[in-house]
Amino acid sequence: MDERFNKWLLTPVLTLLFVVIMYQYVSPSCTSSCANFGEQPRAGEAGQLAAAGPARRAQPPLEEWERRPQLPPPPRGPPEGPRGVAASEDEDEDPGDPEEEGEEEEEEPDPEAPENGSLPRFVPRFNFTLKDLTRFVDFNIKGRDVIVFLHIQKTGGTTFGRHLVKNIRLEQPCSCKAGQKKCTCHRPGKKETWLFSRFSTGWSCGLHADWTELTNCVPAIMEKKDCPRNHSHTRNFYYITMLRDPVSRYLSEWKHVQRGATWKTSLHMCDGRSPTPDELPTCYPGDDWSGVSLREFMDCSYNLANNRQVRMLADLSLVGCYNLTFMNESERNTILLQSAKNNLKNMAFFGLTEFQRKTQFLFERTFNLKFISPFTQFNITRASNVEINEGARQRIEELNFLDMQLYEYAKDLFQQRYHHTKQLEHQRHRQKRREERRLQREHRGHRWPKEDGNTEGAVTEDYNSQVVRW
Repeated sequence: MDERFNKWLLTPVLTLLFVVIMYQYVSPSCTSSCANFGEQPRAGEAGQLAAAGPARRAQPPLEEWERRPQLPPPPRGPPEGPRGVAASEDEDEDPGDPEEEGEEEEEEPDPEAPENGSLPRFVPRFNFTLKDLTRFVDFNIKGRDVIVFLHIQKTGGTTFGRHLVKNIRLEQPCSCKAGQKKCTCHRPGKKETWLFSRFSTGWSCGLHADWTELTNCVPAIMEKKDCPRNHSHTRNFYYITMLRDPVSRYLSEWKHVQRGATWKTSLHMCDGRSPTPDELPTCYPGDDWSGVSLREFMDCSYNLANNRQVRMLADLSLVGCYNLTFMNESERNTILLQSAKNNLKNMAFFGLTEFQRKTQFLFERTFNLKFISPFTQFNITRASNVEINEGARQRIEELNFLDMQLYEYAKDLFQQRYHHTKQLEHQRHRQKRREERRLQREHRGHRWPKEDGNTEGAVTEDYNSQVVRW
């Protein structure tokens, strides 16, 4: 009886097993779902699966994805470095002012980067030649070459200037002593400086000297500092600067002046003389402009904060310096803007306060110098804390209409240089990998015949010994 019952039970079990096996072969897509059959999704998984469903349905067809260029995600930058101790400020800087010390600390996302994490699709607006985009300086720090930093107010120049004297990996680093405003940046084995900046040589050509002043002053200053026996050798001057969004820079300067900054000791030298009081009147009657409101700051028509970046980068001798009667205003503005663009384009390097990591990348590739710690950036500055309405913003843009055009030009050139340099670096790395693979193949090709020859010799010898033995 038991045997008959077992035979009767074995038949449906085998049939069921056969049906399951056949079902798996017929429907292989069921494997993953069948494996989890009966299991309840863990907390959080149900929502993810529900959200993934519409996204999968919304995906474009394969042909459309093939037409789109798929770019790899951008490489992650190094971790944010610690905030350094602020050095003592000169008379034009407010001690402890995070605007100059920290306006470039916290890494902020690239405004042009898409949300999917791919590389930003930068669309150029200006046409630049390959020479304009290619920036590599054969900087000879052991020779007579000099880097000249043109420091425009409220563009993050204090932080960048400290990077130059404290954060570059050099054979002979700059010597910076506590309590001293300037560092000693000598060439290896020489008592000659390779850097002309606020934190190395001080304001030797005047407080915040502009392009017109520096190009006429720096060569003479460096000849006096240099040894007489080196005067026969040529010297290269590599000018660099930093720019900033005009509205943010203007608001930052207003807040700085509101706290008592004046920059009254600036020389404004042009064609061998400083401007007369009639050519350059002051906006305030007293010692400073402390407590000035934004409206009062904007209402002063001869406020040097207006279009400061264009004026400090242009050749002022082309427009009669500060003599506004030398030519009409429209012609003067056109010449100033074009001169500033040309000088900026021909500089060895310029950076943008809003793009700290890219600024570091381009500087390192331009001068073949490496920074020790990565550049970082503050999102919160004194300018960002100022709440203004749309009317005030438009008024600031109108007062700085030349700076607005220059910044758009500079930003486009900066981005094109960055992408061009990235592309060249990627091509070099790819070529290097190809060369390494080719050398590896050649090495394996030379090694295998030698091993094969040794094997044949060993087999032949073994066979002959066997014959003799037989």
